[in-house]
Amino acid sequence: MEYNALFYFVAAIIPMVIGAVWYHPKVFGNAWMKASGVTEEQIQGGNMPLIFGLAYVFSLILAFGMTGIVIHQSGIDSLFTMDIMAGDEEITTMVESLHATYGDKHRHFGHGALHGGIAAILLALPLLGTIALFERRKWKYVAIHTGYWFVAMSLMGGVICQFV
Repeated sequence: MEYNALFYFVAAIIPMVIGAVWYHPKVFGNAWMKASGVTEEQIQGGNMPLIFGLAYVFSLILAFGMTGIVIHQSGIDSLFTMDIMAGDEEITTMVESLHATYGDKHRHFGHGALHGGIAAILLALPLLGTIALFERRKWKYVAIHTGYWFVAMSLMGGVICQFV
């Protein structure tokens, strides 16, 4: 399976763009600030280049991590990588045959978006919910963030599945 690494960098921008809209005061920004106990002054006082730089790095890590979730063919590669690297020609031929036959199966935006959304529900929601419980946050806090990650991860999954 060949990868187009450029689209990982494109997919990593998606949470930044969605976040700019999602957390805008006219969308969920005011509700998020209230649920988080964050003030406008606190937001303005942050080191924005550092915050956005690290947020992009984390988004890039997420984009790479989502490959195994949204591209099923990557499971074939991970299963047989050591055999291929060891020079097992029979396994190499079998994997090449599988990719030739099924390499494009489920490789479209809608499939990736579906799995990205499922990942948000099965991964982001429990993580955010657990943090919220211990931080004594209300359900609204979890709902705002989970909604954001559902949209962002759905779009990231779609881009990764279609173009990577």
